[in-house]
Amino acid sequence: MTTSTTPTSDARTSWRALLALCVGLFLTLMDQSFVAVALPRIRQDFDASINQVFWVSAAYLLTFAVPLLVTGRLGDRYGQRRMYLIGMAVFTLGALACALAPSITWLIVFRALQGFGGSLINPQPLAIINRIFPYHRRGSAMGVWSAVAGSAGLFGPVLGGVIVGYFDWRWIFALYVPIGIVSLISVATFVPNLANSASAIDALSGLFSLLAVFGIVFALQQGPEIGWDVLVWSILIAGVVVLIAFLDRQRRMGDKALMPLELFRHRNFSYGAVSVFALGFAVYPIQLPIMLYLQGQVGLDPEVAALLLVPMGVLSVVLAPVAGRLTDVLKPGVLSKTGYASLIAAMVMFAVFMGNDFGMWWLLLPICALGAANAFVWSPNSTISMRALPGGLSGAGSGVYNTSRQVGAVIGAAAVGAVMQMLEPLGIGVAAGTAMLLPVALLIVGFLAVSNFRPDKRP
Repeated sequence: MTTSTTPTSDARTSWRALLALCVGLFLTLMDQSFVAVALPRIRQDFDASINQVFWVSAAYLLTFAVPLLVTGRLGDRYGQRRMYLIGMAVFTLGALACALAPSITWLIVFRALQGFGGSLINPQPLAIINRIFPYHRRGSAMGVWSAVAGSAGLFGPVLGGVIVGYFDWRWIFALYVPIGIVSLISVATFVPNLANSASAIDALSGLFSLLAVFGIVFALQQGPEIGWDVLVWSILIAGVVVLIAFLDRQRRMGDKALMPLELFRHRNFSYGAVSVFALGFAVYPIQLPIMLYLQGQVGLDPEVAALLLVPMGVLSVVLAPVAGRLTDVLKPGVLSKTGYASLIAAMVMFAVFMGNDFGMWWLLLPICALGAANAFVWSPNSTISMRALPGGLSGAGSGVYNTSRQVGAVIGAAAVGAVMQMLEPLGIGVAAGTAMLLPVALLIVGFLAVSNFRPDKRP
């Protein structure tokens, strides 16, 4: 495999590489909602406590989210293709181990291994897309990337419900193995080696970033579960303090930084990072109130409730490539602002329909609106944020971008869960409907952020 330093001119090669990369992206992002469906059955089989079952998901999320800043930069240093292949190998082995896990403790350990593999995979596709596609085609490529990323979490409950309903829960993890092997072969075959950055990674910066993100994510995960006691607050505050120390070190290290502050001199990237944080906060946690309403208030079985979300995923998949192509020709921010306005409208409709118990068929309107809005937000936001970054910053930029999204999702999940828990005595409909209003404030912030997008200088 030859080493390339510039975007390839062979369109077919680029698209084959993108499709190969999307397999791993889909697996790692689908995992959380995919496995969540199996948690009751896992608890029953292992006679596990609620806290142990919680850690089956939490272990994956922690080891997935915490290293993203580092793994993004590792792609710049050692090659995105190489990091992707290592990550997919780790993820696939972790999945096989989960399928064979003899106890809940070992399952949690193997889930952590799987999450780390996912963290190695996740930043690489975005960085590779930015390097192998010419500027005028990046919107179309990002459209496919966004369709995969946006639909992964939506199809997870449906596929998971089918597998758990008809087979053993272990087949959820076993299914990853052949798909992971196909991904390894296809990426090794179709994705080119790209020139690496010569700069070494600062070990202390890496340690600071791991400790900072761990402290913040762990505290926000545990707070709603075990209560906001002194220990949880101490971990959160420590995480924030280490984050400040990390940022100060990045400022002093200049272009040798793990997270080069040069990234934030790119206006569109800075506003895009704010926007994707808002998207993570608003979009990722909303399955909880929707599913609780459909199951607890309407009385649907889990697999039937999950099927009601299929139109959201289908619309997102169909429209995201269209949005990607339009991003290449329209002014920056036009599609993103349209998408944000649609997201806000969808959240308000959810709140009204669930809070007043309109019934499940009324929910199809905001569900479809949300699917269309996802397409017109994720793809343009990713394209405009990333496409003007120089190749040597693609991995670092992807790491920051994905970390912003993931931390936003964790904070959003904690906030939505807290609101639902507080309002549960008033009824599931009221609790779920009110929780859907919480993301609106962040979506307004995201709308203002994308309103500041400007035409960037073509590399």
